[in-house]
Amino acid sequence: MKTIRSLALATLAAAVVAACSGGGDVATGPSIDLGNARGTLVANPPVILTSMPTAADVNATFSASPSGRSLLQLAGTPKCGVNFHYMEYNTVGGKGEATNATGGIMVPLGTDAACSGPRPVLLYSHGTTVEKAYNIASPANGEAALLAAFYAAQGFVVVTSNYAGYDASRLPYHPYLNAEQQSNDMIDALRAARKAFPNIGVNDSGKLFLAGYSQGGFVSMATHRAMQNNFGSEFKVTASGNMSGPYSLVKTFQTVFAGGVNLGATIFTPMIFTSWQNAYGNLYSSPSDAYEAPYANGIETLLPGALSTTQLYATGKLPGKLFATGALVTGNPSLDALFANGIGTPNLVKQSYRQAVMTNPQHNVWVATAKNDLLGWTPARPVAMCFGAQDPVVFASNTADAAASFASKGAGALVKVMNVEDAATVGPTLAGAFAGAVSAAAADPSLGATPTERVLGAYHGTLVPPFCNVAVRGFFQSVLASGQ
Repeated sequence: MKTIRSLALATLAAAVVAACSGGGDVATGPSIDLGNARGTLVANPPVILTSMPTAADVNATFSASPSGRSLLQLAGTPKCGVNFHYMEYNTVGGKGEATNATGGIMVPLGTDAACSGPRPVLLYSHGTTVEKAYNIASPANGEAALLAAFYAAQGFVVVTSNYAGYDASRLPYHPYLNAEQQSNDMIDALRAARKAFPNIGVNDSGKLFLAGYSQGGFVSMATHRAMQNNFGSEFKVTASGNMSGPYSLVKTFQTVFAGGVNLGATIFTPMIFTSWQNAYGNLYSSPSDAYEAPYANGIETLLPGALSTTQLYATGKLPGKLFATGALVTGNPSLDALFANGIGTPNLVKQSYRQAVMTNPQHNVWVATAKNDLLGWTPARPVAMCFGAQDPVVFASNTADAAASFASKGAGALVKVMNVEDAATVGPTLAGAFAGAVSAAAADPSLGATPTERVLGAYHGTLVPPFCNVAVRGFFQSVLASGQ
């Protein structure tokens, strides 16, 4: 559930910061709301962090670096300029406690028909990050740059959240993969953004799209479900585009605890356990029940924090192995190698805790997992799911399971499944371009010691995201064109 942290946009970020200025809204004296109601926008209008007034500005900024040029090759020539707004709003934590969160609004600018008049709104949920200072409202953020290129510069108003527990949020933990809280958080972000729209030049067309990648794919699907089932009178979802998300949590946990350890599991496991322990209070009596001694002390405040993923491993705050023994053996050489890589010492989770979970179908880990699983509901609006078949982080079975669940509920006709490795689902041009990107990663020695290692490390966080966003944007445009 790794975030898009490896898009190689450092050069682009520097160019953006150097070329653009912002903050003009502060001088006009925004209206301040100190109430604590959910969806309250604290400062209205929200401050502008950066402005690229014209499509030419966007094009010049992205074209200033190889990584930016690569994004534009997939996203297309910008049609609009973009204002990057930063907002603070009120929401709730995993226990329903009042808290705040921050996020961003990207507003298309310009006279092109794609940039003015009533505009569709994209509510976007970001992928996993371990760094508390993460701020997707800034174009210096790699995922924000992707959103600007693919959506805002093409005419979508983009609303994003950093999530509770990140940036300036007061919440001392992050409710990771808590479906109820994370959908509430995104709903409150949109409520707050809508309060700003009249003051920042947004004319909302009423077309609402939801999208997200990895953790964000889970969050966007949870938000679609919540808007439809619980807030139908307030929100009308046009369509959702959920990318590489862990929708089938029960099966994913079953696989991991059986020894089918996914890449990055020693990051995701404590983030999930800390989230659910805060929400439900019953995964363990003490962290030492679940974690090996070198890691138990302080692990509940480790993520998100000040350290990057690389620093967490380099400083020994986390090990690379999840369990000491018991890798799942499938007979598939590539899968077996992946699973074996997550087994060994030093390891994070105690064998005694793993055994207690595996031998008790009523263990509170399973209760929490089932509570946050996203199968079993019936979408009433179009749903796209994009993924990569060889994903070592979020297994492709998540998408297959969700599609099968929707079909069993009679909603199969509303669902479009897109595999970036399959020309039959994304078209030969996109599939061919993805294959080329994989080959380039395999040949890049800076990504690892062997071609297999290079592709494995880059697959989920770097290779798949831009191609899935091409596919999802195309899906959204087809829904708009069809008048659905």
